[in-house]
Parts: sequence; structure tokens; C-alpha cells
Amino acid sequence: MINKMTERLEFQGNALLLRAERQRTIASNIANADTPGYVARDFHFANALREATEGSKRLGDTRMALAPVTHTSHAPLPTVEIGNTRTGTNPAAMGYAVQTQPSLDNNTVDLDRERANSVDNAVRYEAALRFINGTAKTMLSAIQGQ
Repeated sequence: MINKMTERLEFQGNALLLRAERQRTIASNIANADTPGYVARDFHFANALREATEGSKRLGDTRMALAPVTHTSHAPLPTVEIGNTRTGTNPAAMGYAVQTQPSLDNNTVDLDRERANSVDNAVRYEAALRFINGTAKTMLSAIQGQ
């Protein structure tokens, strides 16, 4: 019975973690917009959420870790580990953004696309957060008998 009540919260919690990780990735891309040779990174949210959900059902384990760096002068970004599945900045789960505008310094960051992705991700993060809050309030009022 309790599993049915917490299953939605667990799903939205995983989505919230992945949204935060995606926001970090987008912020990293924007921060490196002027870095010569930097390749923009991103991950497919639906696939990452599917893997995260399956991983949490297997192990029920959520923790943070540091992703490996691609260059010695780069700082490691935190990555989300859900169950046994690494998502976010894990190189296996991440993909490279397709270059839309050629640049002389081989940088593939498109600031317009990254800003749009950032706003879209922020709105979806807020929606997931509101859903969690609404579900928690509904459960609390059911427990209190109101």
C-alpha cells in the first residue's frame, strides 16, 4: 500500500535530480561558450529518467558522485547515481551537441540553444517541484482526515 503512495514521489524525485543535473550541464556549456575547442554536452532526458527509474526499483539507492574530467584543468562536475545507473555528466550517458553554427575555434556551444534549453529545463524543474509539493499536501490532508 505504501509503495503505491510513494511511487509517484520517487519518480518525481528522480526527475528532479535529473533536471538539476541537466541544468548543471547546460550551465557548464554556457560557461565554456568562449573556450576554444570546447564541445557542448547534453543527455537525452527521457532515456536517463527511464534508466534512473529502473535503477531505483532495483536497488532503491540514490547518491551523488563526481564525474571524470576530460582535461586536467577542468573541475569535475557532480553526477547523479541512481541505483546502479550513472546519469548526467557520465561520459557514457552524455552525448555531444550537434554544431549548428561553424566557429573558427571549434567550439560547438550555441548560446541561443543553451539559453532556450536552460529556460525549458527550469520550467520543467519547477513543475516537478510543484507536483511533489501538491502530492505531499494531499497525503498530509488524507492522513489528517480533512
